Amino acid sequence: MRSPSLFILPLLLAGAKAATLDIHYAPAENLEAIDVDLINQAGLSIDMAAYVLSDAAVIEALCDAADRGVAVRLYLDAGEYPAQAQALGGLLARVGVDARVKTGGALMHMKAYAVDRERLRTGSGNFSRSGLSRQDNDLVVIDDARAVERFEREFEAIFAGGAAP
Repeated sequence: MRSPSLFILPLLLAGAKAATLDIHYAPAENLEAIDVDLINQAGLSIDMAAYVLSDAAVIEALCDAADRGVAVRLYLDAGEYPAQAQALGGLLARVGVDARVKTGGALMHMKAYAVDRERLRTGSGNFSRSGLSRQDNDLVVIDDARAVERFEREFEAIFAGGAAP
């Protein structure tokens, strides 16, 4: 069931079927619940780039995904990782979870993931309790093959350059 404050915008792309764009806003909406629901829908893969990944419910949903055989790849910011390491320990120990941290340069500041290479979640909110529920942030879900493909190309490139945490 969708929130009455949710905007659904059709994107008419030349040569492609119409895509959808769902936009959500915190703190009016519970972005944590939206993320958990999206992660719970994964059947094959989750590729996540996360500046901060400390929200317990999101981490639990990622653990559950890995436990049901979903390949989970995480790309994290090296500067933020030490503060999150304990919360992520159980997730990183699971079979099917591969994590990398950015090794240098600018901050890895993305807050995005692709589910099954079919749906893209992006937005301004970190995957933290405050970022998903107490701050003015947005969460955008894009069902568009070209947008997901573009994210996956970028993710592959940055993930390949990362180091094990």
